[in-house]
Amino acid sequence: MLRKILSALAEPTRLNAIEILADGGEHCVCELMKRLDATQSRMSRHMQALKQAGLVVDRRDAQWVRYRLNPNLTPTTRAVLDAVLAAAEIDEMKAA
Repeated sequence: MLRKILSALAEPTRLNAIEILADGGEHCVCELMKRLDATQSRMSRHMQALKQAGLVVDRRDAQWVRYRLNPNLTPTTRAVLDAVLAAAEIDEMKAA
């Protein structure tokens, strides 16, 4: 399972989506598309990969789908996710 999680997070658009969802809120796919400059089909594919890895859950809201981090992440998965997000933040600071 760890390999699937790390593989999902290795793709920059998916990692950026997780960074947005890490605020604890629920975000419409339309918002993710806009913030990540992605088409609807591309964003849907990325979110499906994150969902299959067990990192996000979704909810249909009329014609849109809303995503949030999976509230039932195992402690190990949560620790891996937190470490990846912390490393990404440090990497972004160094690049700035």
